[in-house]
Amino acid sequence: MPRVKKAVKSRRRRKKVLDMAKGYRGGRGKLLRTAKETVERGLQFAYRDRRAKKRDFRSLWIVRINAAARMHGMSYSQFMNGLKKADVAIDRKVLAGLAVSDPEAFARLARIAKEAA
Repeated sequence: MPRVKKAVKSRRRRKKVLDMAKGYRGGRGKLLRTAKETVERGLQFAYRDRRAKKRDFRSLWIVRINAAARMHGMSYSQFMNGLKKADVAIDRKVLAGLAVSDPEAFARLARIAKEAA
């Protein structure tokens, strides 16, 4: 069996880690071991926060909808319950966008929710 030199593969593997560590300060961006630890940790944060981002945005939308609903004399839960009873199927992202950018449309939805509740 022929002798295999692993320089190409190992260099590529090290380079991949160091490229991901680009921009890190000091040894974290230059030294393989510390760069590998830092990159690994960063990837763990990225994985976790891709999920946390969804929760954060949903709660932001709820806060915005609640604020807009209270301007029309309803709580968030009353507003959402009224929309559900009126068979209005608009998700929270769109409702929050309407609350911020188009208050007249949100006011019409609030009237519909009030009538249905």
